[in-house]
Amino acid sequence: MSNIADKSDEQKHAEADVKGFSDDLGPFVVAAETTRMAMVFTDARAPDHPIIFANDSFLELTGYELEEVLGQNFNFLLAHVSDAAALADVRANFAKHADHDSEILYRRKDGSEFWAAIFISPVKDEAGTTVQYFASFVDLTKHRDELAHSKMLIGELNHRVKNTLSTVQSIVWQALRMDADPKTIQQAIESRLQALSRSHDLLTRQNWKDTGLLDVIADALEPFGMTGDRAERIVIKGSNILFSPKIALALGIAFHELATNAIKYGAFSDETGSVTITWDIKDASEGRRLVLRWQEKGGPVVAQPLRRGFGSRMIETGLAQELDGIVRLEYPAEGVLCTMNFPVSEAPPHG
Repeated sequence: MSNIADKSDEQKHAEADVKGFSDDLGPFVVAAETTRMAMVFTDARAPDHPIIFANDSFLELTGYELEEVLGQNFNFLLAHVSDAAALADVRANFAKHADHDSEILYRRKDGSEFWAAIFISPVKDEAGTTVQYFASFVDLTKHRDELAHSKMLIGELNHRVKNTLSTVQSIVWQALRMDADPKTIQQAIESRLQALSRSHDLLTRQNWKDTGLLDVIADALEPFGMTGDRAERIVIKGSNILFSPKIALALGIAFHELATNAIKYGAFSDETGSVTITWDIKDASEGRRLVLRWQEKGGPVVAQPLRRGFGSRMIETGLAQELDGIVRLEYPAEGVLCTMNFPVSEAPPHG
């Protein structure tokens, strides 16, 4: 429902006076009619500044016909006619009798709302008396949408940076707990940061949207030759389930740790070992959960380590926290077994 009332005598008078107004201002009105900026003129001598001229750009912006606009109160477009702050702002614009701009929420004929900056200037006669007001409208809807989008992106970036710094802090803290010389600690930190960087590159290519598990695994294992020379020694079974950037980062670092251990001590430290990575989704009382397994076999005989190293702490403690799940590292003689059990969303597989 529009704010247009039945035509008053004032509106009828305004309609009849448009031709005289156009004749008086001549070229200026012609320019206003043809410009792409939405413009109106109001009668400064009548209460509430009734509109006596509106150009085609204004009509296109608001959706009204010319006859629906002429004679209307200047504020008839306000999205909320009782908005005291907006009304005061408009009054201030007229009272200044000088160029001034404000951003106000308006409503089109179809009910949709838009933000516009208004610029109001007086039009004076030869005696210096203000006889009309000239008001132009700049549609700010797109600008405000872009501003809101930019704020959202900045907020998202801040969130990513905080998560990344938290991950880096965890990597450094775990490394400093190692009973090792500074060079070893430096190498441990650098290798994990490189893994984190690779995961960031993957997410950037995905525009930081949900990323498939197959992509995470391939990206994490690529530096170890497991998608090249060792490709025939690794078996991957599962659909390309999508994960949020936070989960993808955590899994990328976890696979880096598992692959590093496999090359140093496990299945890939000789020419016979292999790794099988499998996963499936199970329904549980607390919701859907993903059960993911990294199983090594055929390599050197495995024994339970006497103490937990940097990598195992990263996986069992850090990863479990990031996934909000349970992560277990086991050491059967035939090969290391890592089991991850964590909640998953309803997102369908990708690809």
